[in-house]
Amino acid sequence: MEKIIATEHRNGVFNDIKYPDGDRLIVGYSDERAKKNAHDREEGVERLRKRYAKGTLTKADINKRGYNKFLSVSSGVTVSVDEEKVKHDAIWDGLKGYKTNTDLSPEEVYEAYQNLWNVERSFRITKGTLDVRPMFHFTPRRIEAHVCICFVALKVYKELERLLKQSGCQYSVDEVLRIAETVVTIEIARPENNDTVTKTLCLTKEERAISYLIETDDWLEL
Repeated sequence: MEKIIATEHRNGVFNDIKYPDGDRLIVGYSDERAKKNAHDREEGVERLRKRYAKGTLTKADINKRGYNKFLSVSSGVTVSVDEEKVKHDAIWDGLKGYKTNTDLSPEEVYEAYQNLWNVERSFRITKGTLDVRPMFHFTPRRIEAHVCICFVALKVYKELERLLKQSGCQYSVDEVLRIAETVVTIEIARPENNDTVTKTLCLTKEERAISYLIETDDWLEL
């Protein structure tokens, strides 16, 4: 860890530390993370300081998650804020490390983990919007089919999200799906030709904004 502390902190600078077992620790720094670390710590410690000033800081606070690492206990009774621990913690502001056993470059490791929120969001969409759960199937074949359909739907969802972003559309996928439910298709009978034509009504501003997503030349604007 001394190597990390001694390294000049600059955005985009990575430390690639190798372990005897072949694993690697990739540590990088960013100013944005450093600001967030400092802000979060100051906010948490300030709450501890206020409780200490009021005399309401107790040993019970040591067992709570959060910023209890900045507390110290003297004589097993008195609890106070250890300002030296607060200062020492600031040394690590902006640093983030990932342990890996891959041969990826430090930049690739960082990029993969920074995009992890996309994976987590996809699972939330699958469980929420696409209703992969709760599941009311009992046989393995039906369970597999249900999960498969949900993941195919997720692929369609993500593709629509990509198209919306690419086209600069102001609406989210969920908003587009809501608008699409209001689009009406009508059939018009033409007695003179003895046939029927299908037209899709484009009535509102919202519907016109997503009309390019629907592959049809039969728009009827009123």
